[in-house]
Amino acid sequence: MKKSMIHSSKNYFLWLMVLTMTFGVSAQDLPFGFPETERTKVNINQDWKFHLGDPDADFYAKDLDDSDWESVNVPHTLKLTSLTLDGLKDEKTQLVFHREVGWYRREIEVPVGDQKVFLEFEGVHQVADLWVNGQHVGEHAVGGYTPFHFDITDYVDKGQVNQVTVLADNRRNELVPPDPGPFDYVKFSGLYRDVYLVQTDPVHVTFNWESLRSGVYITTPTIDPVNKNATIDIKTAVRNESSDAQSVQLITRVIDEEGLVVMKLQETKELASGVEYQFDQIGSLEDNVTLWDIDNPYLYRVNSVILVDGKTVDYVENKIGLRKFELDPVRGFVLNGEPIELLGFNRHQQYPYIGDAVPNALHYKDMLQFKEYGFNIMRTAHYPQDDEILKACDELGILVYEEAPSWISISTEEGWWQNFDQAARDMVRNHRNHPSVVMWGGGINHRGYVPRVHNTIKQEDPERLTASQGARWTGWQASGLTDINANMLYGPFIWDRSEPIFAMEGRRGPAAVAPYKKDLGMTGLIAWTAHAYYTFHPAHDKADDPKDRTRSGAMTIFRYARPETEWYKAELKDEPFLYIHEDWVEGTDEVTVYSNADEVELLLNGQSIGRSQASTDTIYDGLDDAPFHFREIDYQSGELTAKAYFADGSEMKTVKKTPESPKAIRLRVDTVGREFTADGSDILMVYAAVVDKNGTVVEGTDDLITFSVKGDATVIGDDAGINANPMFTEYGVAPGLIKAGTTTGKITIYAKAKGLKSAKATVILVPNQTDEIAKNAEAIYDYDSERVDMGAPDQLVQFGWNYWYGEDNTSSTYAFKTFGEATVEVATASNDGVIRWLGEMNVVGKYGYAYGDGVMGIDDQGINLTFDGLPAGVYRLKTWHHAPRSNSDSMDPNKEKLKSLTIHKLPYEKEIVVDSDALIGSELKATVTEGKSMQFDEPGTAVVVFESDGASKITINYNGKGNKGVWLNALELSEWKK
Repeated sequence: MKKSMIHSSKNYFLWLMVLTMTFGVSAQDLPFGFPETERTKVNINQDWKFHLGDPDADFYAKDLDDSDWESVNVPHTLKLTSLTLDGLKDEKTQLVFHREVGWYRREIEVPVGDQKVFLEFEGVHQVADLWVNGQHVGEHAVGGYTPFHFDITDYVDKGQVNQVTVLADNRRNELVPPDPGPFDYVKFSGLYRDVYLVQTDPVHVTFNWESLRSGVYITTPTIDPVNKNATIDIKTAVRNESSDAQSVQLITRVIDEEGLVVMKLQETKELASGVEYQFDQIGSLEDNVTLWDIDNPYLYRVNSVILVDGKTVDYVENKIGLRKFELDPVRGFVLNGEPIELLGFNRHQQYPYIGDAVPNALHYKDMLQFKEYGFNIMRTAHYPQDDEILKACDELGILVYEEAPSWISISTEEGWWQNFDQAARDMVRNHRNHPSVVMWGGGINHRGYVPRVHNTIKQEDPERLTASQGARWTGWQASGLTDINANMLYGPFIWDRSEPIFAMEGRRGPAAVAPYKKDLGMTGLIAWTAHAYYTFHPAHDKADDPKDRTRSGAMTIFRYARPETEWYKAELKDEPFLYIHEDWVEGTDEVTVYSNADEVELLLNGQSIGRSQASTDTIYDGLDDAPFHFREIDYQSGELTAKAYFADGSEMKTVKKTPESPKAIRLRVDTVGREFTADGSDILMVYAAVVDKNGTVVEGTDDLITFSVKGDATVIGDDAGINANPMFTEYGVAPGLIKAGTTTGKITIYAKAKGLKSAKATVILVPNQTDEIAKNAEAIYDYDSERVDMGAPDQLVQFGWNYWYGEDNTSSTYAFKTFGEATVEVATASNDGVIRWLGEMNVVGKYGYAYGDGVMGIDDQGINLTFDGLPAGVYRLKTWHHAPRSNSDSMDPNKEKLKSLTIHKLPYEKEIVVDSDALIGSELKATVTEGKSMQFDEPGTAVVVFESDGASKITINYNGKGNKGVWLNALELSEWKK
């Protein structure tokens, strides 16, 4: 709950549903206004029993004694893996590696009631069978990269402890993609993504992946980046699994980041027993729409609540971003009206040792690192990835190209295609509401477009782009059926410029990026690849490395950035940046500096050895900030300094010293942007650098760093025989993975090596929250609001506004439609004043019909709005103050009025003061605007917050200092928070 939303008044007229529940989340666990329903969603990652192997055993028996099985927490891999793939020489079809099964057993408790009960799995490698209390519930054999669920209502004994068994079968399967292969990555194993116990009312929103029309599907048919408005279409599928027909009401609220409801939609439908019905609600936002983009990833919430006969029974909530994207044949990829170059990296989900069994915090950290380097797009190579990675991209402003699980091969088996189609459908259904996703893979790696894949995805999601995939060694490709000609561009390519081209794979670094920044027709480059990854590819440069066989990567598999990757910060980020690429060691005669400065000077031991602008080499044509190259340097040990000079006159410098003999370890714990959670599976990355007496990192040592932990945490790979601890250094740094226990409190991490001074660091393990609803719920402020357009009887009233007609020189009262018996009177503050009412004047501009007419009060004490009968609470009052000028012409039905009307010529106050004893805060000053054309300017407004005790009248005064007229055109009254 945001601190700014906390308040104390007990009667704010906010929507709050109160329900006595037999199970579920208690009211005190939810933030203000959040619906209490029968739905619960509990993370059950902890406390599983695990057994490796024996695929034909009957380990699903309810009374099986599993006390000697290993205790594990999810995410979990069948086996930890060394950096050399355990020394195995497998094939790219992965015939042997991790081709085993794992048995997972756990107990769950389900309370007594008529609720539906589900087990939801985010992903299991690769075929999953489920038993509950010894009974086989079902099998999921679509593949290991997409979510699924089982309805276990008829298999559980409510009010008792129930036994759950999962068989995760990762054996080779000719019908389950990406098998039968080959593939240039490793398909790891296990119960490797989150697992949830979900309970709902018999009348409930269905899971997105159940069918084409199930769950919640949100689209934005209209996004206007110029006028900042949007149309939102929300389709919500509700199933009635009760034994009787039910009157079902759906209330959908669109909520901004402050928790304010900005749109509310309602519909009621009679649903027969057993029927699933898709509600289709549509509405528009006109005011204060904030668009989602890569620099300001603003998210709205769509909160969908189900009521049966007026009782709240279910809810779901999705986050959406309002953005418009298109592929323009001239300007390339356009986001919210602005062309942007798509520059980012491919990403595999695997981590060292744990394979695909990656906790949510590390998924988020990967995208936080993308943002750190300025990357604006990520491709999920080559399969759908964890929900958490999509959430991170939504929150951080990173675009996503996601694709179904494959590599090159296309099977001829129809069963394979059915599973591949279903995996693509599940991928789209699961991630279709994420604003970060702008492209789906409409092909299979290397092959160009595949009509069946494209058609499947377009059927599921006609809104987003599909991208083909091709490579010169499998035949040149155009876009074909897909929307984007997205090739693998690692060298020369054929392109006739009849359409934009997009590198969904390609090389990295400044020379690779330059052509894309130079040519708008080259839409972007998603380089290969962000992180080093596991593969059995036989020919890559580390395929036979005795210590580390991971391949490629702008960062190592431990997410440690290689030095050349720092250039991206200079090119893609706005902050001043300066970095020396090379270490200053004997034999160095050339130095490369990355900076976004205008000039860089290099100094050696305090003496300048050159001042230069960025390289003008033609390989860098198109770059904003090419590297700075300093050549033919006479090496001297000591201190190398780079000094950057920026256009605004500012300067910055950085230093590299000649490393001396190693003396100590410097330990960095990567806690930036995250917490360390005591859930038994969270992982923290640590980096132990070998440094000399000056703190300079010393590369090329043979030091092995040993990590240890005091407190409830462990070093992954410790005593596992996978050469993880002690750990060798790369770039002078030894990485380690620290795994959380389940007890909160301080842990201390140590790093030591023979002959070096040890290092330590502390971190706090925070409590684990398994209640997904309470963990993710945010406050909802659903305020009643009413807009009132003031003017003479001939005013032009528009949709969404109520009218208030008045007559000259008399006070006038308006009765609210929304706030009970409340009224508001407008009158001059004294009996000596004059009040005039103006009708239609045709001012151009948004809401010109409202502020193009109104009331003017001429009184040395100003004019008053007096509210009577307002219920107790806090209110927000917005008023419009504009001096209109006529745009009437021959088409104006009231043009005769212009012959006698002179109110718009009367002198008026250019600045007014708003004051009242009821205001929360001090008086407010507001500027009054003037004119007949406000197309590009905002009219004058005043916004105040005041409090009503429910009994007293409230008078708000508007006055200037020149005894001139005070314009008041319209008002909006809303309930508010204090």
